[in-house]
Amino acid sequence: MNRMSSARRRPSNLRVAAAGLVLAVGLGVSAQGPAQAFVHTAVKVPAAASESATVAKPAAAAPKSVSGTSGHVVTRVADFYGAYIDAKGDYENPDAALARALRAHYLTPDFAKRLAAWEKENGADGVLRAQNVPTRWTVTDNGTLGHAHEVTVTLTFGSGRNAQETKLFVLVERYNHISDIATKSAH
Repeated sequence: MNRMSSARRRPSNLRVAAAGLVLAVGLGVSAQGPAQAFVHTAVKVPAAASESATVAKPAAAAPKSVSGTSGHVVTRVADFYGAYIDAKGDYENPDAALARALRAHYLTPDFAKRLAAWEKENGADGVLRAQNVPTRWTVTDNGTLGHAHEVTVTLTFGSGRNAQETKLFVLVERYNHISDIATKSAH
């Protein structure tokens, strides 16, 4: 092949591509009407609705928000678990130093020692009570216990049909430090 033969092919390749694009766009517009007629969607219509009633399109999902209150025990536990899971769950670059710092900040020194012993004995992360990191979590108030407060943390591992939940009961002392994490409620 010489330079001229490849140069001669280029315009014809461009013409073929342009013609294909025009054809695809043309078919897309003209085929759109009949194609939409065959799309089946499930729509709930009230039983009392007449046959001529039209169903409105569903509204777009509202933006999600998370709120908290400074000094509130549930917010504090949610902040801890959210940051801790983020530090441990970054598979490309988990931040072990951040996870240690969070534990030092949020856990009582006595509980941190007991937790380290539990981890050594069980071969798992004591904060999560697992060897892996959850995909979701929920934090719920579980009431007061004397001068302490119990918060339920529900961790979801996996997704879909393989999802498994673990409930942890986090005891927070009156100065907002976590003094215990258990799998059974103290209530």
